[in-house]
Amino acid sequence: MMKFSVLQDKFENWLSNVSLRKKMWGLYVFCVLIPLILTDGVILYSLIYAEHTRLRHAMENQASAVQYNISSYIESASSSAKSLYMNENLRGFLNTRYETPYDYVVQYQALMQNTLLADSMGLDDTKITIYADNETLVRGGGLGRISDIRNTPWYQTFMQSGQDRRLLFFYDDLNSPYEEKERKILFLRKLNRILSDTTEKLVKIEINYGTLERNISSMNYEFPVSVCRGNELMFSSAGGNNAGEPFEKFLSADQAGYEKDFTLYGEELQIYLFNIENGILALLWKNLPWIALLLLINIILPQVLMNSLGKSITRRIHRLSLVFEQVNNETLPKIENVSGADEIGKLMENYNHMADRTNGLIQTVYKDRLKEQEINIARQRAELLALHSQINPHFLFNALESIRMHSILKEEFETAKMVEKLAVMERQNVDWGSDFNTIDGEMQFVEAYLELQKYRFGERLSYRLEVEKGCANIQIPKLTITTFVENACVHGIESKATPGWIFVRIYRENQELVIEVEDTGGGMEEEELAALRARMENASIEMLQESGRIGIVNACLRMKMMTKDSARFFAESEKGIGTTVLIRIPLDHIAEGERIC
Repeated sequence: MMKFSVLQDKFENWLSNVSLRKKMWGLYVFCVLIPLILTDGVILYSLIYAEHTRLRHAMENQASAVQYNISSYIESASSSAKSLYMNENLRGFLNTRYETPYDYVVQYQALMQNTLLADSMGLDDTKITIYADNETLVRGGGLGRISDIRNTPWYQTFMQSGQDRRLLFFYDDLNSPYEEKERKILFLRKLNRILSDTTEKLVKIEINYGTLERNISSMNYEFPVSVCRGNELMFSSAGGNNAGEPFEKFLSADQAGYEKDFTLYGEELQIYLFNIENGILALLWKNLPWIALLLLINIILPQVLMNSLGKSITRRIHRLSLVFEQVNNETLPKIENVSGADEIGKLMENYNHMADRTNGLIQTVYKDRLKEQEINIARQRAELLALHSQINPHFLFNALESIRMHSILKEEFETAKMVEKLAVMERQNVDWGSDFNTIDGEMQFVEAYLELQKYRFGERLSYRLEVEKGCANIQIPKLTITTFVENACVHGIESKATPGWIFVRIYRENQELVIEVEDTGGGMEEEELAALRARMENASIEMLQESGRIGIVNACLRMKMMTKDSARFFAESEKGIGTTVLIRIPLDHIAEGERIC
C-alpha cells in the first residue's frame, strides 16, 4: 500500500510538468482511442460474420427458387404425359392395325373429337409427339412410328436407362426430317400400362429450351446463377446461350460460392451461385457507410472535440486580447457572441457590461452633442437648397404665364389651356413641402395630365374620373395615382392604333380604400404581366437603382411605407384588350390626420 502511494505521488508530480495539451491527448489515446479500436474490431468481425450468414441464407433461398422454377416446367410436362398415359381410347387407337390410310384417318378424327387428347397436345411452349410400334400409323398430327426414332440418341438413351419416365437435355445435330439442329429438353414416358399390351408406345414432350432459358435469365436474382449437368452448362442467368450451338463446357465450378445438386427424372443437375466470397475488401466496401460512421463517431469526432476543447480556452483569451488593443478608439468594442459559462465566459460578459456603460457615457457627453451640431448644419444646408430650388420654378411659372396670356391675346385658346395644364403639373411636381396630397388634389393633377395627353392623342384618348363622395380628402403619397395613369397612357393607349379609354375609380369597399386604374389599350403578355406584378409586390429601394419602370416601383414603395406594408397591389391584363391595376389600402392603416372621411 505504501509503495503504491509513493508511485502515485511520483506519477502526479510527473503529470504536473506535462503541458495541458499533452495531458488531454494522453487521456484521449489511452482512455478513448485504444478501447474504441478494440470495440470496433469486435463490431466489424460481427458485421462480417453476419454478412456471410446472410449471403449463405440468401443463396440457399435463391437456389431453391431456381430449382422450383425448372421443376415447375418439367412437372407441367409430366402432368400432360400422365393424362396421355391414362387415356384408354388413345391406347386402343395406337394398338389397332389399320387396313388402309383412310381407315386410319377416320379413327384419328374420331379420337380427336371424342377425347381430350387434342387439348392435351396443345400446350404452350411444348411440342407433344406420340410414337408406337405400329407400322400402319400415318405420320403426322402429333403421331409417329417407333421405327422412325429407333436409331436416335435420345431414344437409345431413354431405353438404356430402363426408366418409365425420363428428362433429357441433349443437342440434336442429326438433321433428320423430324428434328431440328438445336438444344432440346425432352420429357419421355412409356405408355404401356399392362403386360398384355405388347405394342411399344411412348410420348415425347419437347419443352421449349429458349423459353426456360429466358425465364431464368430474366429473374431478378441477387447472385449470378448457372445450372449444369456435370461439366456442361445448361442455363445461365447471364443469358447469351445460343440454342443452335452445342452445350458449353462449364469450367467455373471451383469459383462458385454455393452449389446445390438435385435429380429430376433421371437428370442429375447442379445449381451454382457465385460471389459469396467477395473478400474482406469487397465486404468493407459494401459496408463503407457504416464503417465511415464508426470512424466518425469513435475517432474523428473525439479528435474534433479535443481540438475544440483546447481552442475554447486559447481562442477566447485571444479575443479578449484583441478587444483590449482597441481601447484607444472613440468607443469600446463589444465582444460578439459570448459563449461559455466558465470563468473566461464570465470575464467576457463583465467586459461587455463595462463597455456598455462606458459607451453610454461617451454617447451622452460627446456623440449626442456632435450629432445635434450636424443636424443644425444639415438643416441650414437644406434651407439654402430649398431657397435655391424655388428660384428656377419661379421664373418657369412666370414664363408659362406669359406664354398663356400671349396665346389668349392671339385667341389661341387651346394652346393657352394646354400651357395652363402644364403649369398645374409643374407646380405640383416642384412643391415637395410634403410627400402627401389629398385625393382631390391628386385627381386635379391626373386630369391636367390627361388633358395634355388628349391634346397629343386627340380622339384616340378618352377618360373618365370617378371619386366616391367622402374620399376626396383622404391623403395619399403625392403623384402615385398619376404614375399609374401615366403608365396606362404610355404602355396602353400609345401602343394601340384604335381609340381607347382610361378609367380612374376611387371608392371604399370592406373598410378599404380602393384605387382602380383601367385602360383599354394594347394589354400585356403573361410574362410581362408577371414581371409587373413582381415589381409592384416586391418594391424596394434597391429596385429604384435598376432600369425599367421605376415610377411604378417608386409609387408602390411609398404607398407601402405610408401604410406600414399593408397596401396590396393587383394587376390583370389581356393582350389586345387592356390592363387593370387595383390598389387596396386598409383605412385603419392610414394614420390619423392623413384621411378625413
